[in-house]
Order: sequence, then structure tokens, then C-alpha cells
Amino acid sequence: MSSLYSALHLRDPQPMLQRALQAWGGGHDLWVFGYASLIWRPEFDADEQRPATVHGWHRALEMRSRVNRGTPDCPGLVFALVPGGSCRGVAYRIGQPRAAAELERLWAREMPTGVYDPKWLACRTAQGPVRALAFTLSRRSPAHTGPLSDPQMLEVLRDAAGRFGSTLEYLLETARSLRSCGIHDRDIERLVALARHHRLA
Repeated sequence: MSSLYSALHLRDPQPMLQRALQAWGGGHDLWVFGYASLIWRPEFDADEQRPATVHGWHRALEMRSRVNRGTPDCPGLVFALVPGGSCRGVAYRIGQPRAAAELERLWAREMPTGVYDPKWLACRTAQGPVRALAFTLSRRSPAHTGPLSDPQMLEVLRDAAGRFGSTLEYLLETARSLRSCGIHDRDIERLVALARHHRLA
């Protein structure tokens, strides 16, 4: 079943990368918006980073992970930007000479199956607006779970783990990193409190 699922829903990431490169244009620095693991494990060297806010999208633990934070038999969850609301995160600037190479590295990490919809979003920063690449998720995507009930979430936090660790570890690290950036995410803090109440953390 999992192989059938993958065959039906994989998207070729290379044409999507080419479209992103064309939209960037190559004549100036590249900005990337991080909202979860890109904050605590960016895996690229940024020339500058700024606290940033995007409107029209919010961070939600509503994307299935069958490899990194779960398995095909016990899927985990990772954060995605889904439509609605707003999101505070970090905007990273990558200098133009290195940007194309860094974007390819980033693509290999974030887009091996083409699951995200990469979009150029307007980010508000204290130094002025920037246009940054962000990895968003459509609610129509088969990877989108929609909101889970607390019992469903607890089951995932208790059991799901993949090649990079558990969904619970991912949640806790994201919460810690956001706090260190001065970002209070009420929904994440509620999930952390839920896990602690049930003695998972």
C-alpha cells in the first residue's frame, strides 16, 4: 500500500526547482523563510538572518512524515505552512554568488518527493519587507492531515519515529528554537503541554 501511495503522489522536484530559480532570477541575493526545522537545522550558510512574519499562512503540525519522523506503517508529523492566519519565523539571506548552489542543496533536503508547494512570500521584517522562498503545503495534498484530535496527536507523539528521530523530539526542538528566537507559538506550546501532561516529555 505504501509503495502504491508513493507512486501515485510523488512529484518530480526538478521542474519545480527550475521554476523557483527562474522566479528568483539570479541577479540578486536569495531570501528563504524558515518556520520550523530550518530555524534549528538550516544546513546552509546565511549571510544574514532576520525575524520575519508572513501573512496568509500559518505553521501547523499537519504534514505526514513516512521517513524522517515516522514510517509507512506508523507515520509521524512535521510542520508545514498551510493557508490562513500568520506565521512568525526567520528570513535568511543567501548572497547571490552562492545562492543557486545553496538552493539546490536546500531542494535536495526539502523536496526529494516534491511534496511542498514552493512559494515566494512577502515577509515583514524590522528592516523592511523582503520576498522569500517558503515551503508551503496545500490542504489538497495527500500529505496534509488536517487538524488532529488530542488522542490522535498523542498516539503520534507516543509512537512515531523515523530516520531523524521521533515526532515528539521534532516538536520539542521546534518549540525550544522558537522560544530562543523570542517567538511564542500558542498552538505549539499547547501541544508541548499536552505531551508533558501525559508524561511523554
